[in-house]
Amino acid sequence: MAQIDPATDSLVGEWLSLPEVAARLGVPSSRVKQLLRDRKLLAVARPAGERGVPAAFLDGPQIVKGLCGTLTVLFDCGFDDEEALRWLFTADETLPGTPIEALYKHRGTEVNRRAQALAF
Repeated sequence: MAQIDPATDSLVGEWLSLPEVAARLGVPSSRVKQLLRDRKLLAVARPAGERGVPAAFLDGPQIVKGLCGTLTVLFDCGFDDEEALRWLFTADETLPGTPIEALYKHRGTEVNRRAQALAF
């Protein structure tokens, strides 16, 4: 697993370890690992070497609504994990804000349209 670059790391802000994600979701660590394998959630190696999940991917005890579908679109467009993170956390004037903020505001359709446009 490649280590995330410092610029992308700083875009994300707050990170959670895999055990912290499991605790917040109220599931065993094995379930978090399955979510990662199924690409429903995204974790990357941080500068210190540990795997981290952006805290913004969780809304209370659940994954942010629409995140799984958006990740699927980004990966289908050929994005790798770091590129997907960078896209989700980079401001987009047309939303406004970042795509992850728009997902929080239940504007997943708009986010997915912009992600799909990246493929063309």
